[in-house]
Amino acid sequence: MMLRIPAVLTKQQVAQCRQVMDAAEWVDGNVTAGHQSALAKKNMQLPEGSVAARQVGELVLDALERSPLFISGALPLKVFPPLFNRYAGGESFGNHVDNAIRPLAGSDFRIRTDLSCTLFLAEPEEYDGGELVVEDTYGEHRVKLPAGDMVLYPSTSLHRVTEVTRGARVASFFWLQSMVRDDGQRSLLFQLDTSIQQLAAEKTHGDPAVVQLTAIYHNLLRRWADS
Repeated sequence: MMLRIPAVLTKQQVAQCRQVMDAAEWVDGNVTAGHQSALAKKNMQLPEGSVAARQVGELVLDALERSPLFISGALPLKVFPPLFNRYAGGESFGNHVDNAIRPLAGSDFRIRTDLSCTLFLAEPEEYDGGELVVEDTYGEHRVKLPAGDMVLYPSTSLHRVTEVTRGARVASFFWLQSMVRDDGQRSLLFQLDTSIQQLAAEKTHGDPAVVQLTAIYHNLLRRWADS
């Protein structure tokens, strides 16, 4: 399941992030690439664990904690600290699949990558190209969102970033381990939760149908969740 999450960051927060990032030192993006990805990856990145990356990353994580749509769609168990990249001057990232396990350098923290996340930090009109292209059984999905919007998609997906031919594409990218490993089960829970919220808005408090559906949701979550 792919899920767009609008306005994770406000325009003011995006501007705050960009101010910090634009003043920071950038390095070759291959510092976080696996062997296969390194062959296809051409971009720049804020150093993992740098002051700028930590500062902006904390802002992103705080915003995600306040997003009901993110919580409902991802059911996050562990979130990898956000990373930040920039594509410009013909840079791109060819087809690849993200590593299944992602360790945090210098620590014992690691996650199973169930979902990949891209949070856009440049407006679409600021650059040409730079689309995130995700492939699944239904074909290709091209994503280029307003600054502050984010997309979630299964980390099992083959995906790429097309060549940036004008301007700069700036984004945050990271992964998370969901409480529910299976994408199909997670998708069903999200659809059920969404339906419950819509029904609850139309019914009186304590409506039996809403109570029953809520019980089904939590019993399915109890059955499927790792933690």
